[in-house]
Amino acid sequence: MTVDRILHACDAVSTFVGKLAAWLIIGLMLLVCAEVFKRYALNMPTAWIFDASNMLYGSLSYTLAQNGHVRGDFLYSSMQPRTQASLDLVLYILFFLPGIGALVYAGYDYAADSWRINEHSNVTADGPPVYHFKAVIPIAGLLVLTQGLAEIVRCIMCLRTGEWPSRLKDVSEIDVVEQQLAASQHVDSEAREAAIASTQSIDEVARQRGLGGDKQP
Repeated sequence: MTVDRILHACDAVSTFVGKLAAWLIIGLMLLVCAEVFKRYALNMPTAWIFDASNMLYGSLSYTLAQNGHVRGDFLYSSMQPRTQASLDLVLYILFFLPGIGALVYAGYDYAADSWRINEHSNVTADGPPVYHFKAVIPIAGLLVLTQGLAEIVRCIMCLRTGEWPSRLKDVSEIDVVEQQLAASQHVDSEAREAAIASTQSIDEVARQRGLGGDKQP
């Protein structure tokens, strides 16, 4: 198995978990809507829904695998790939690894104590159990740590080759544009091709600047 395939496997795991967790948004929306209806239409508020909403909201998010974290792109995008990789590597070693390592270490004890005492929420009366939710802390930390190690390997490879290794893509803007234009009955073929070409140009510039995490010239 090549290094690229290992990196893509890490990306795939992070993306799968992120998409799976994203479905929690539907549950969160249904809970909030149900609580609003019961509270204002039936005058029958439910205390446990508040706790459940917090748990669902706290379990969401994935961005590292898609290179989607916010950074100062006005500086970062103007750097050469090796300079970008050097900066990223230093920041991963100085801040990411100690921070996520502490999260996993402390989160494990935190979750273990919660399971041991069969902890329930004290935010509301007769609150629901929270030990399963606190178990998400070390698990999420391990997933983020795995993806972070993959990013460190990417930085090292970029320092050696001068190019960013490829990244597993979730969905690209060009795919969305092509799908939307293909279904449109109000755009002729010439305008469709011009729009797709324009989007491809923007996408290529983003990749060259390191915003997309793909290989760069």
